[in-house]
Amino acid sequence: MNLLNEHDTLSLAKLRDVLIRLEDTIIFALIERAQFALNDNIYKPGVYEYDDGFKGSFLGYFLHEIETVHARVRRYTSPDEYPFTSPLPKPILPLLDFPPTLHKNDINVNKDIIERYLQDIVPKICVPGDDLNYGSSATRDVECLQALSKRIHYGKFIAEAKFMDPKEQPTYIRLIQAKDREGIMELLTNRTVEEALLKRLRRKAMIYGHDITESGEIVLDDQQPEQNQKICADVVVDLYERFVIPLTKEVEVDYLLQRLDGWQAPGK
Repeated sequence: MNLLNEHDTLSLAKLRDVLIRLEDTIIFALIERAQFALNDNIYKPGVYEYDDGFKGSFLGYFLHEIETVHARVRRYTSPDEYPFTSPLPKPILPLLDFPPTLHKNDINVNKDIIERYLQDIVPKICVPGDDLNYGSSATRDVECLQALSKRIHYGKFIAEAKFMDPKEQPTYIRLIQAKDREGIMELLTNRTVEEALLKRLRRKAMIYGHDITESGEIVLDDQQPEQNQKICADVVVDLYERFVIPLTKEVEVDYLLQRLDGWQAPGK
């Protein structure tokens, strides 16, 4: 989705449309991963030997191989894409001329994302045990991680849009100059939007987590046993409430704390 036109700044409405679509992507990715067992052998270093001497886990190896291919087709030159691994090769395709949407920054929280994903998310959505579907599980893990990374790093775009609001910019500048993290966090936070997001997310997870009957009906029953659901709505809501939303806001704050570096207000 093109977030900018030739004469306009970032639009919060357009950004929220992107985030709403990413909710669907994340829920479906989690559902796909949940069809396989935990298979924790893919997360343990040293289980397999690799020709190139790689010493990490199977997921780490697989993720780097995928990102190597994606880097060659310039995925990580896009301002909304961030790799988990390094080093990566240079693109073989000519670089695209992206509009200068974001202020220069060095924020990448993928280390936090993968740690939380492996420690707190996978054990909640997957049944314990080993079904030997290692390749399929790792493939779904990569899809989940990439979707979560995109969603969380979109906090930079949200922060930029809020910073460029003429009514709010003087306050942001004052708080940034004072390095007031708590003040910036409070100014960024819109609790009404967050509450609406969680309600929408619960409804989506309940719908997407059930099969549709032959007549096209979806039976939503809060008392239905979890084993009859593809994914528990509570887990998805908890994921956003305790992980996605807070980490996104941390990205926003970190971005804004770098926002004034080398910047001059228009007309100065």
